Amino acid sequence: MSGAFSGGTVPSPLLLLPRWLVPVRPRGALENHALLVVGDRIAAIGPREELLARHPEVEAIRLDTHVLLPGFVNSHAHAAMSLLRGLADDLPLMTWLERHIWPAESRFVYPDFVRMGTRLAIAEMLAGGTTCFNDMYFFPSETALVAMEMGMRASVGHVVIDFPNTYTKNAEDALQKAQEHLTGLRGFPLVKQGIAPHAPYTVSDWALQEAAALARQEDLFLHMHVHETSQEIASALERDGRRPLHRLAGLGVLDSRFLAVHMTHLDASDLALCAETGIRVAHCPESNLKLGSGISPVSALLRQGQKIGIGTDGAASNNDLDMLGELRTAALLAKGREQDPTVLPAMDVLEMATLGGAVACGWEEETGSLETGKAADCIAINLDRAATSPVYDPVSQVVYCAGRDQVSHVWVAGRLRISGGLAVDWEEREMVVLAREWARRIAEKDGAR
Repeated sequence: MSGAFSGGTVPSPLLLLPRWLVPVRPRGALENHALLVVGDRIAAIGPREELLARHPEVEAIRLDTHVLLPGFVNSHAHAAMSLLRGLADDLPLMTWLERHIWPAESRFVYPDFVRMGTRLAIAEMLAGGTTCFNDMYFFPSETALVAMEMGMRASVGHVVIDFPNTYTKNAEDALQKAQEHLTGLRGFPLVKQGIAPHAPYTVSDWALQEAAALARQEDLFLHMHVHETSQEIASALERDGRRPLHRLAGLGVLDSRFLAVHMTHLDASDLALCAETGIRVAHCPESNLKLGSGISPVSALLRQGQKIGIGTDGAASNNDLDMLGELRTAALLAKGREQDPTVLPAMDVLEMATLGGAVACGWEEETGSLETGKAADCIAINLDRAATSPVYDPVSQVVYCAGRDQVSHVWVAGRLRISGGLAVDWEEREMVVLAREWARRIAEKDGAR
C-alpha cells in the first residue's frame, strides 16, 4: 500500500477537462466546463477556456468523451462479507443467516478475515466509482485501517448486538468496545464513525437506549436494519403489539441522525412516523430483491421529504457492490411499483447515490457533490462506447446504460485511485488468489451446504 493517506506528499494541482460535468448541486449537466483540484479540495469550477487561461501551469487531464461526477456514496455495506459472496444463494433471509452466514461468521470472522474482506470490497467499490461507503460489521477498527491504507472514504459503524459473536460477548460488551475505539479512530481524516445497533429483533430496549445515548454524546448517527422483512414485523406485533418503528419511537431513538436501512414494509402509520422524526433511509434495492424481502416505497418517502441514500448491502446478499447497477434498479423499481414512468427520474436517483448518500451518512459537508471547497472525490465515466451511444442526456446514460467497466478514473480527496480502469496502488490479482484460499476454507466448514 502507498500509505499516502496517512502522511504522504500533497498531490499536485490538476485541471480536469471533461466533456460533461454533473455537479449534482446544482442539478443538471454542464458542457465545456472544467474542475480545478488543489491539494485535496475542489478549488474552482468554471468554463474550460477560462480556467485553462488562468492556470496554464497546472497539469490538465483531458476527458473528452467522459462525464465527470461526484463519487458514489454507498450508504449501507458490510464490506468484509465480500469473502462470503455466493456462499449460500437463493435462500430465504433467516435460512440464509441461521444456516450459513452466522455459522461461517462464528468460525472465521476475526481481524484477518475483516482486513482481507474489506480490501476485496474496497478494490471492487473504487473500480466501480464508489468513493465513500458506510459500513456495519465486526472489528470496525480493522475496516477503518484498511480504508485509510487504500485511500477510501468511509463511515464505520460500531455494531451493537445482544448475542455473542467473535467480536463481543453481548450488547454491554459491544457498547464498551465502541467507547474504547471511538477515540482511536478520531484522527483518521477519511473516516467517520457511527453506532450500529444490528436490528430491532437482535437488540434489547436497554441496549438501544444506551446506543442512542452514546451516539448523542459523541455527536454520531445511528445505523440500523429496520423493517427489512414482513416476518420481522409480524414477530414484533406478536411480541408486544407494536411495529418495530413504533417501538423505536417509544424508546426515543428516532430522529434526523437515525439511518434506517431497507424499510421495505411501511404502512401509513410508519410513513407518518418517518416524516415526524425526520429519519434518514438507506435503500438497498438489489439485496432486497435477491432475498425476496420486498420493495421500499421510495417515492412516498421522497414526497414527504425523507433524505434517502442508496446502498448495496453486503456482497454476500447482493452479490456485488456495483452502485451503477443499484442506480438503474432503484429507478426501475420505483416506476414499476408506482406504475408511473415519471417517478424517480434519472437526476433524482443519481442524487440519491451521491449527495443523498452523503447526507444519510453525515458526509454532506465533505462529499456527494462537486462544489468549490468540498473534497475532490470525483469519478470519470467514459460514454464513448456502443452501449452508451449516442448521448442525448449524459445523466440518463449514466443511470440507464453505463456499466462499471466504463469508470476510467477515480479520485478520493484529490488522489488518483483508479486510472484507465486499473488500480493505482495495489494488484487485483493478488487479492483474487487470497480470496480463493479463504473460500476453500469457508466452504469446507459450511456443513449446511
